[in-house]
Amino acid sequence: MASSMINMPQVRMGIVAVSRDCFPIELSRRRLKALAASCRARGMKPFVCDTVIENEAQSAAVAAELRERGVNALTIFLGNFGPEGPTTILAKLAGLPFMLIGAAEESGDNLINGRGDAYCGMLNASLNSGLRGLRPYIPARPIGMPDALAAEIEHFQAVARVWIGIRNLKVFAFGPRPQDFYACNAPIRPLYDLGIEVMENSELDLLELYKSAAADTRGIASTARSMEKELGAGNTHPEKLKQLAQFERTLVRFFDENLGSRQFGVFANKCWPAFERAFGFVPCYVNSRLASRGIPVACEVDIYGAVSEYMAQLASGECVTLLDVNNTVPADLPVPETAGVSHGDLFMGFHCGNTPACRLCSGFSMKFQLIMNRLMEDPEEKPNITCGTLEGTLKPGPVTMFRLQATPDSGGLMSYACQGVVPEADPRSFGGIGVIAVPGMQRFYRYVMLERQFPHHAAMAFTHSGRVLFDAVKLLGLDAPLTPLPATRQYPGENPFGN
Repeated sequence: MASSMINMPQVRMGIVAVSRDCFPIELSRRRLKALAASCRARGMKPFVCDTVIENEAQSAAVAAELRERGVNALTIFLGNFGPEGPTTILAKLAGLPFMLIGAAEESGDNLINGRGDAYCGMLNASLNSGLRGLRPYIPARPIGMPDALAAEIEHFQAVARVWIGIRNLKVFAFGPRPQDFYACNAPIRPLYDLGIEVMENSELDLLELYKSAAADTRGIASTARSMEKELGAGNTHPEKLKQLAQFERTLVRFFDENLGSRQFGVFANKCWPAFERAFGFVPCYVNSRLASRGIPVACEVDIYGAVSEYMAQLASGECVTLLDVNNTVPADLPVPETAGVSHGDLFMGFHCGNTPACRLCSGFSMKFQLIMNRLMEDPEEKPNITCGTLEGTLKPGPVTMFRLQATPDSGGLMSYACQGVVPEADPRSFGGIGVIAVPGMQRFYRYVMLERQFPHHAAMAFTHSGRVLFDAVKLLGLDAPLTPLPATRQYPGENPFGN
């Protein structure tokens, strides 16, 4: 999936070994060689620096070499105790997301000249990072043998991908949020603090761009054919394809022309109620197609929702969607049992029709948006301006629910991450929808989502990406994501005397 995705950073990992000058440098060289071999065995192709750093001058030279080699994430490897000053100077000069790891001792038969003491040196490297205001990623088991450390480097590549993407992201927003959707508020300062750029535009800007795109007849025709092929038998409103194709070309062209200083972008667009009367369709299907290519488009001008989607995409390496945490599951609706999940932990994730086709079961189709149709059109007449959703049932499989949001006082950021599954169950309803089972969701919903005042939208990654998101959020300098607690632990504010 990831190979066909655009709008994603490619991580070029660099590995640099360090050596304290009172330890044999050959110890670090030999251990670095073994680590590099383990990385290659896992399919990774890192840049392995020939210089083993012992002093500050080498730190400066290696930082320059990393830039020349296009390295954008760094693993610093303590092959022995390591010099804490040059180690952290390298990290500061490189200015990259970096991980600290160290070599475990190999044999009880070689603990005189072959002992490296990285277990001790890691404490100094961590302390000195703090003194310099640096934030390293340190895995749960930072000292290990080559194969174990290579697995940590592979994980760090995904964590670094989130960091790089967010630091180089631009959010394009069109229109104010719909009336009464205060949940989609978006204080800008916390986004700037993360390094995200925001470009806000009006619905009229989007309408003018859409009109001007009509001249792109060849591009529109090609996009319409692509839509027709994707929908197949689900192309129930072929009369809308030209308009939808024109809108897709509008957004793609705007994306290409307005990234500016940034490498990556996402959209948060107004999609109702004025949109339908002005444009003559709902944009959901176009949103699904852009998301499938790696450009999330959040509904209802949900800027933080768009950022959440992008973080979930970076963590999973695959396309994602944005869903309402929407409704309970009736007791008489058949749902297979899922380990650790009670009926109260089930809910339905829903949105009008923005989920990529590849995330829906076969039989998906373009339809009209029922809720908007009730509001905007005569139900006795054939739907017109409310056509353009992509409806179907979510494919069964793993799911990670994630949300980054400004705190209610807009003074900072908070987030949550939950893992669960989409069971094989017929939701018997409309839209892009599916039953979602998250262990502990009933309590988490009450004591985290409601208590902390999170909004109703959640990004959904269709892999278990919680570990990467948890580490990435911390590496970005934020508090760790809130997660479901086991029944044996209480949430803050939960009544200790039970229900």
